[in-house]
Amino acid sequence: MSVNGITSNNKTDYSAYTNTGAKNAASDVKKEENANQNNTGVVFDKSDEKEKDPVKTTYKPNLELVAKLKADAEQRTEQMRNLVMQMMTKQGSTFGTANNDDAMWKFLAGGNFTVSAAAKAQAQADIADDGYWGVNQTSDRILDFAKALSGGDPEKMEDMKNAFIKGYKQATGTWGKDLPDISSRTYNAVMEKFDKWNEDQNKKNDTVQDTTESQA
Repeated sequence: MSVNGITSNNKTDYSAYTNTGAKNAASDVKKEENANQNNTGVVFDKSDEKEKDPVKTTYKPNLELVAKLKADAEQRTEQMRNLVMQMMTKQGSTFGTANNDDAMWKFLAGGNFTVSAAAKAQAQADIADDGYWGVNQTSDRILDFAKALSGGDPEKMEDMKNAFIKGYKQATGTWGKDLPDISSRTYNAVMEKFDKWNEDQNKKNDTVQDTTESQA
């Protein structure tokens, strides 16, 4: 990816994910949280005095972590927005309106701009593999966001995965063409981490089931 892409591509993926498809999933999770607000995590259903049904786990979203992740992303995004606005102003371009992010992405996608040495160095650091907008940190944040919002509920994690896919497609549409390589690598990393999480959960469930059967 060229430096001209700056850090916008991964931000587009993350922002579209957190601000579009995930909103519906967040609403469903919030409703479930309200319905189960007096539960602490595990509910035991007693069928009679001698026999108990299998343990049923309830899932509680970590809304404090969700808020922290969103606030962090918004702060970083605002920093980048200010940087791009400065570049556009210096080069005779404008957003049209102060919050017109679509115009910003199209400006960046066009690549018809120059950056200062300092901005170039910061961009290179931000999109490095371990940089804030790099593949590793971005994919980790997206999965952390999904786990916090879903409370670890496997079904809602699947909703989170689908919301991410939807967000990525919307980001591609906003960009106006195929997203750069760093974005596709981030997409692949996120999908791999969702699959790994699901695989780990299945292993845990199998272990619990085996233990329960052996004690029966």
